Amino acid sequence: MADLNQPLGRLRLGVNIDHVATVRNARGGDVPDPVRAAALAEAAGADGITAHLREDRRHIRDSDIEALMTQIAVPLNFEMAATDEMQAIALRHTPHAVCLVPERREERTTEGGLEVAREENRLAHFIAPLAEAGCRVSIFIAADQRQIEAAARIGAPVIELHTGAYCDAYAEGRFDARDAELARLRDMAAFAHDLGLEVHAGHGLTYDCVRPVAAFPQVMELNIGHFLIGEAIFSGLDSAIRRMRAEMDAARRDAFGEGVA
Repeated sequence: MADLNQPLGRLRLGVNIDHVATVRNARGGDVPDPVRAAALAEAAGADGITAHLREDRRHIRDSDIEALMTQIAVPLNFEMAATDEMQAIALRHTPHAVCLVPERREERTTEGGLEVAREENRLAHFIAPLAEAGCRVSIFIAADQRQIEAAARIGAPVIELHTGAYCDAYAEGRFDARDAELARLRDMAAFAHDLGLEVHAGHGLTYDCVRPVAAFPQVMELNIGHFLIGEAIFSGLDSAIRRMRAEMDAARRDAFGEGVA
């Protein structure tokens, strides 16, 4: 077990390209190309690319996944619902990582963490063939002890903590709620780490609120998408990613000293 009083090294940044595809699909056709966005993100310093193939194909398409598997060098994190259709697609492509997320057709974005504790048996059987195929399985969950314990029991090596409630409270100036959510994330990151899980985090992170989460020593990766794609409209994708990378690295240095980032 790592000594969390010592620096844990560079925090990885996964860039979610879903909303490049959202813009493309709003008009139809092939532009803007999310695969091109992935290549630009890689060149700007992204450590991985995240893409969520939803059941209704509202943004990422099957052909995007096929192209990403052949055209990017960094790992692909394939977000998906725990359905037979998505499992078959993941097994066909065997991306580096598969992140299981809850999915409801009526939601605009993923609104909460996966309910693992109520579906342990089903999810344990669901992730087994993915792990056997060489995919690193991650579970997107709330910062809740019960869900983290269930994720560990089903054999998922990685969890991604949902940071949305913290980010919303930060943006809305609800300072007591912000501090409570941040404390919950901090405590549950430490708890998950102690169980032997690798900890990631994401959802709603911006330049303004990323540093406190990036400073958690147990968190090894942040996945950020919508905000970066939005900022890219004004500053370009390269600039947006480099600035986020700088914020993350500064948080790590402030927490652990020079030489970490």
